[in-house]
Parts: sequence; structure tokens; C-alpha cells
Amino acid sequence: MPVNMSSDKGNITIDNNVIATIAGISAMESYGIVGMASKNAADGFFELLKFENLTKGIYVDTEHERINIQLHVIIEYGIRISTVAQNVMDRVRFNVESLTGLEVDTIEVLVEGIRMD
Repeated sequence: MPVNMSSDKGNITIDNNVIATIAGISAMESYGIVGMASKNAADGFFELLKFENLTKGIYVDTEHERINIQLHVIIEYGIRISTVAQNVMDRVRFNVESLTGLEVDTIEVLVEGIRMD
């Protein structure tokens, strides 16, 4: 469900895919993130998504001009998960709020896998 904002000059509608794209690009800029993950329904395995499919690993729920974001990520081996997750949450919150003007209510980072080089 897209977010609708009204002003004295008109209405603005921001689709959830736009918010998901902002969140995905922000997450990928964070140190330790290898990529977004999407569950393969047939096998039950998670696959690493390419840059053009980032939004498949991100779920955005907008309600009453509040945003809830769920990110499914794959991280790099050897990096503290809690630190990476906190950095992702901070970066995503900052970028989504500054680019949309809306308040982010919750961000969940779900680590679906670790990639070893």
C-alpha cells in the first residue's frame, strides 16, 4: 500500500517499491553486507540476489505514514553480526527518512546466510 501525503500544493504518493529500493541500496552500502536474500519456494533455500533484484529481499509495510521494513540479508564471514545489523539499521533509517520525509517505525534485519570467500 503506497504512502499518500497531502500538502497545500497537492498530493504525493510514494510506492512501497521506492522505499524498498532506497532501503536496499542503503543496506548494500553497509560494510559486511554481501547482498540481499530471497527464499526459493521450491527448495526452501535462500539465494543471493543481484543488484537489480534487491527489492525481492525487502518487505515494506506502510501504515498511517509510518514505515516498517524487513531486510533479508547475507553477510560476510568473520564480521560481528550485531555490528553489521546495527549499521544497516542506522543507514537505512537515515536514508529513508531523509529522502521520503516519513518516519521509519521499525527495521528488522534477518541474517539468512553467511558467505565465505
